[in-house]
Amino acid sequence: MERSKLRALCPADGRYAEKVAGLRDVLSEYGLIRHRVLVEVRWLQWLADEPQIPELPALSSVMKDVLNDIVDKFTADDAERVKSIEATTNHDVKAVEYFIREKIGTGAETKSLSDFIHFACTSEDINNLSYALMLRSARDDVLQPQMRELAAKLLSMAADYASLPMLSRTHGQTASPTTVGKEIANVIERLSRARRQLAGVEIRGKFNGAVGNFNAHVAAYPEADWLKIGNGFVASLGLDPNSHTTQIEPHDWTAEYAHALIRYNTILLDFCRDMWGYISLGYFKQKVSADEVGSSTMPHKVNPIDFENAEGNLGLANAMLDHMAMKLPVSRWQRDLSDSTVQRNFGVALGYVLIAISSIIKGLRKSQANPEAIARDVDNAWEVLAEPIQTVMRRYGVPEPYEKLKALTRGQAVTKELLHEFINSLAIPEDERTRLLKLTPSTYIGIAAYLAKNLT
Repeated sequence: MERSKLRALCPADGRYAEKVAGLRDVLSEYGLIRHRVLVEVRWLQWLADEPQIPELPALSSVMKDVLNDIVDKFTADDAERVKSIEATTNHDVKAVEYFIREKIGTGAETKSLSDFIHFACTSEDINNLSYALMLRSARDDVLQPQMRELAAKLLSMAADYASLPMLSRTHGQTASPTTVGKEIANVIERLSRARRQLAGVEIRGKFNGAVGNFNAHVAAYPEADWLKIGNGFVASLGLDPNSHTTQIEPHDWTAEYAHALIRYNTILLDFCRDMWGYISLGYFKQKVSADEVGSSTMPHKVNPIDFENAEGNLGLANAMLDHMAMKLPVSRWQRDLSDSTVQRNFGVALGYVLIAISSIIKGLRKSQANPEAIARDVDNAWEVLAEPIQTVMRRYGVPEPYEKLKALTRGQAVTKELLHEFINSLAIPEDERTRLLKLTPSTYIGIAAYLAKNLT
């Protein structure tokens, strides 16, 4: 491990740095500066195309290229330059404005252009759009592809194990059999819905000045339709305009984003605990690496560490996301800065999500169903057939079906012979008797195999 990673305070920048690499250019300080530059430049270009602002003439083709290059060719060195300017201004957004002035240089066209950089903006106009673009990119370009990779692995497992009978355990006790594939399909369905909800979160932005009323805009250009101009600019970035705000966009959509991700994470956490349990029961074997050590003292152990790692990181992610969802929509009067430091931790929260998903995918690749162990449990659980027997009894009017099966099976060993003797004593049609006598725990799976293969 690199020395710099060894001294990192956050595991996302140290031990797990490679797993969160996709987020690094999006939600880091570099990512924030880069998106601030993008918003400032696009606003300048938007104003230059606005006929209601006559003092800012249309941009020449050369200047259009210059401005586009500032955004498209933004580098780590550019971000360092912004930080060096910030050391003097002691204001991070103002440093971006001065950086853009430096980049466009001096000349006949830039003289009027410079004065319209950051025109009528408050810092939060720039920041809220930057974070909106950052979180959209993190969701669409980083999280969703990782989620789809996990879904593909689960789909493959659901198909492979669709017909593999497995004993259910409700309240930890033996219950009606299912199949391994059907239980994985349940998780796929839950995750698919949660993923759609996250993808459907409407990402909003505001661009209406110091307290949300276009005060400075109207003072400078009272005849301009600033609501149309401001909302049009937000929409041009692919965001949903929010017209009614204070100085800050109220972050309600950010809370929705966080809560949607929490729901997805919670389903994963539930799945991790189930996989941990199935591995403990021997239902799944883990592929062994010759050089890997499971325990420092017990050589035989192969621990389910990937699912344990994921569970811990999902918990951390959800704790942070829950705080963000509860804190960010709350601001004193028209603005306070308590949201700023919280927003800077989006990368850490989403980083823990990426680490967890990566660990689950790794764990699933190492996990292989153990049909012998699974069959051993289900084939010895004849008591689960008490349910179908008493249900058939109900159909044919045999009195007290539940009570008779309860007396026969509860709290005592149930064998094939015991159940067959009971079935043979029932006053039911002969073909039904034959069907019940052929039933075994491993064939009593309903339509589990069909459901495992036919996901909505």
